[in-house]
Amino acid sequence: MSLEDTGTRPVPGTVRVRAEGDVGARDLACVRSGVGAALGRSGLPAVSGDVRITRAAAPHAGPPWSAGAEIRVGDALVVVHAREAGVRALANRLRDRLQGQVERVVYGARTTRRPAGPPWYGGPADEGRTALAGGGPLPFQ
Repeated sequence: MSLEDTGTRPVPGTVRVRAEGDVGARDLACVRSGVGAALGRSGLPAVSGDVRITRAAAPHAGPPWSAGAEIRVGDALVVVHAREAGVRALANRLRDRLQGQVERVVYGARTTRRPAGPPWYGGPADEGRTALAGGGPLPFQ
C-alpha cells in the first residue's frame, strides 16, 4: 500500500524521529508512519520538532518501549509521552495522543467546552420547561 492509498503524507522534513537503544529499522519505520499520519494532514500550520523512541534493556522494569515527542505546531508546543509493551501499540498510542493534542491546539479556540449560560444571561432557552415558565399548572389534554 502506497502513501497515496492511505491518504497520508510522509513525516514533514522538520520532524526528526530518533531512536535510542536496540531499535530496528522496521520499528523506526512503524513509528515514523504513525507520526506521519498524525502530523501529515493538510491544513495544519508549520510543524517542527523531535520524536525519541527508546527500548529499555531490562524489560522487567516496565513497558520496554517508550516515546517522547516535542512538536511545535505553529506557535504552540505539543509534548506527548507514551509507554507500551510493543512497538505497534506504541506507534498507535503516540499517533492518537499526537492527533488529540494537535487538534486541541489547532481547533481549540473554536471548540472550547463551556457550560451553557442561563437564559437571563443570554444563554439558550430551555424548551423543556416553557410550559411551567408561566408559573401555572400544565393544561389538561
